[in-house]
Amino acid sequence: MKLLAAYPKEIKVFLIASLISSTGGSLMWPLVTMFVFDELGRSMTDAALVIQILSLGGIAGQLLGGSLYHKLGVNRLIVGALALNALALFALPSTSSHWPLFLCNMALVGLFNSMSLPAIQGFIGFRFKAQRAELFNVIYVASNIGVALGTALSGFLADISYMLSFVLNGVTSAVFAGFFLFYLRKVGTAPELAPDLDLVRQRTEAAGTPSGWKLLGHTRIYLYMSIASLFLLVGNSVWNIGVSPFIISEGWPKKFYGFLWTLNGILIFVAQPLVSMLKRWFAQTSTAQMTLSAVFYLAGYAVILGMPSYPGLVLGMVLITLGEMLISPAIPSFISDHADRSAPFYLGLSGGIGAAGRVIGPFFMGSLYDRGGLAPTAWLACGVAVLSVLFFMLHSYMNRNSRRLAR
Repeated sequence: MKLLAAYPKEIKVFLIASLISSTGGSLMWPLVTMFVFDELGRSMTDAALVIQILSLGGIAGQLLGGSLYHKLGVNRLIVGALALNALALFALPSTSSHWPLFLCNMALVGLFNSMSLPAIQGFIGFRFKAQRAELFNVIYVASNIGVALGTALSGFLADISYMLSFVLNGVTSAVFAGFFLFYLRKVGTAPELAPDLDLVRQRTEAAGTPSGWKLLGHTRIYLYMSIASLFLLVGNSVWNIGVSPFIISEGWPKKFYGFLWTLNGILIFVAQPLVSMLKRWFAQTSTAQMTLSAVFYLAGYAVILGMPSYPGLVLGMVLITLGEMLISPAIPSFISDHADRSAPFYLGLSGGIGAAGRVIGPFFMGSLYDRGGLAPTAWLACGVAVLSVLFFMLHSYMNRNSRRLAR
């Protein structure tokens, strides 16, 4: 990766903002699981239900965000979604004692948190066409350092106060919304950076942007890749619904869970040369990177299954992190390269389909964990990782001679 000074000023701003936002957002997943299981005293099936509802909201948010990109404009979509997300997070402490209300609130958190994702990715893809593959990776690194930092903090904060963690998450979302409110207004004075709403509508109409139903017909762009991502996220639920309660049940300190994600963040930063080497030697295209990513995920789940100990969890995290580093920049890069003006729609659509794995995964993982502990959840993770490898291979085959969609 280049030094930070080598990137455009706008990217430096997005790096800092993504780091802050992802740190707050990443607190939710492990904390919600531990909160329901530990604080509320409910079963892992109930904890999985909460994660499912959070994920369903996320699916709706990604689909809605991608569809509204050209209708609302970048400014309104990003700022509005983040501000509403902050309000939903602030409401969590007062709704936690009422189970149905708590579930509804979690759905809103998932919805508003995900609405801004396609807009941010689309903004970067349109603004920096020549560099977008590299910049998607840079933003990913900054974002996931925040994810690792937030998740690592979650274990420590859980020992102090769950409610404090929820409130801090709301604060970071509110700060992020305020930042974008002023930043996007500033860059909005330059049409090539962030055109206003009327200009967006004029350009969209002039270009004859296809309808959503027509865009859905181009299945090679999104379908097989999205199904493969769905399977990966089903398997990745093992961290929240398998590993997290396993650590608690073994009587280990909750911070051990945080240490795993600290390792994740360190690797995302220091293992960039290794990932660059893997791309150069084994996976030069974005489609090949997706397939290789799924192979690493499969290897990580296999290690968790075969070594149900803390060293095994550490090694599994190393392998899965390498897979994560390969796939996260590859998907938005592929879509931006092949979908042109329709990229925000496909970014939201693929993200929404993939996120369905976070709904399906917790349901099965929670039931399996309640019946047999960590082992059956790891078996499920291995099985769906195999399916993910096969669907990514199919996606690569279907796009072997693909061209960009017509504008």
